[in-house]
Amino acid sequence: MTTTIKKYDMTGKEIGHVVVSDSLVEAEANGQMVKDYITALRANARQWSANTKGRSEVNHTTKKPHPQKGTGRARQGMLSAPQYKGGGRVHGPKPKFDQHVKINKKERKAAIRFLIGEKIRHNNLIVIENTDMQAPKTKEIAGFLKRHNLGKRVLFLGEGSYFDLEDEFGVMRFSMPSDKHENFIKSVRNLPKVEFALATNVSGYDVIVAHDIVLTETALQELNQWLA
Repeated sequence: MTTTIKKYDMTGKEIGHVVVSDSLVEAEANGQMVKDYITALRANARQWSANTKGRSEVNHTTKKPHPQKGTGRARQGMLSAPQYKGGGRVHGPKPKFDQHVKINKKERKAAIRFLIGEKIRHNNLIVIENTDMQAPKTKEIAGFLKRHNLGKRVLFLGEGSYFDLEDEFGVMRFSMPSDKHENFIKSVRNLPKVEFALATNVSGYDVIVAHDIVLTETALQELNQWLA
């Protein structure tokens, strides 16, 4: 059975249908694999820069708080000890390095393919004609979201820009920077919980956090080619 998704223009008017590949709609993945992938993404996003000072590092006096004997109190070494105000931290966090968690490419694609398929199966994916705008208009994007009742977190996906280089071994495709989505990005960035990304740069965390995904027809084709 062929799966189709309605396609709209930026005014919210339905202008056709888009056929979705079965490899996306029927994608399956092991739940533990998806969890491990998302956990690795979050771990790799950490800076590991938390740093605290021990008793030998704090800028504090090393004076003995009271005499060793004769007071009836417990012996104390210096005022920079952790139990005193301004003292060092016991077993506090220190910067860590080489904490990167490797992610298998096939598992990464399988996880993203499955998560995109989940959005399609639950009708949380919408196709738009394009992102062409003559000038930034946040009101136009806000109106589109309101018409489709997209009040929660929304992720817009656009197609990238590429150039093909032919040599004796064949044709190689390279991505290149472009300002084709510039006005659209400026229109989106002032809306709360609304993000924009290129289709081939999207991560599983971006997909799983977004309640709804809105993408261009070309971006959907890029996703299908990338994840197939």
